[in-house]
Amino acid sequence: MQIQTVTAMTLKNNILLNISILCAALALLSGCASSQQHETMLMNGKTVMTDPFEETNRQVFAFNNAVDKAVIHPIAKGYNEVVPQPARTGITNVLRNLKTPTTLANQLLQGDLEGAGNVVLRGVINTLIGVGGLFDVAGAENIPYEPEDFGQTLGKWGVDHGPYLVVPIIGPSSTRDYAGFFIDSLADPLRWYLFNIDEEGIYYGKVGMEYLTLRADLVDVLEDLEKSSIDYYAATRSAYYQRREALVEDQDPESMSAPAIPDYDEY
Repeated sequence: MQIQTVTAMTLKNNILLNISILCAALALLSGCASSQQHETMLMNGKTVMTDPFEETNRQVFAFNNAVDKAVIHPIAKGYNEVVPQPARTGITNVLRNLKTPTTLANQLLQGDLEGAGNVVLRGVINTLIGVGGLFDVAGAENIPYEPEDFGQTLGKWGVDHGPYLVVPIIGPSSTRDYAGFFIDSLADPLRWYLFNIDEEGIYYGKVGMEYLTLRADLVDVLEDLEKSSIDYYAATRSAYYQRREALVEDQDPESMSAPAIPDYDEY
């Protein structure tokens, strides 16, 4: 009886925490409209993203860049050196497979039934035949992987980016996409399950692995972008916007001229 009571209290606390974070994310998103009247970022004469906090963003960006050079990039390069490419690909495949429920939900919310069908097929095939997602058997059968998150769903619904933000360590995004990231995290069935059995560490380990994998994939790209840019901050902001717009429009961001920028809800 006592164990049941403790479990119920833990579940209640998790629910209250989830609701609090969700409310904060929605409140942040609701402020986007009013922020549109501040400084703007233009592309071909069109307002595409506001950057009212540019001075602060640049300071955080400089801090992040220093941390990248001193800590993140050496770790990412070490990971690439120590872990063979096939193993890194397998880890990426597993991480993507674990996101199947939230990817499916976003495809359905966007009204993309064909995409939703592909998500289901990929999840079933890669889980059963691909050893829990370690091997992308579905991709070999021409069933493409398509990253979807709630930030993209909001974009499909016509929600603007809102102010551009650079968060310490995490990096660049917008209020819309950060809100989408938090909502995806809250809706993740794996998170609910692990938190309910008091295995939060496993979930945070997965999140950490997602971050490491993404940074390892992009370490060379970001270093090249910095070397070739007159204004690294502006180049990163522009590339981030172009990548997110391509994802919202279901285009392949890799086919664009702009380099990939860390998108922390991709895996």
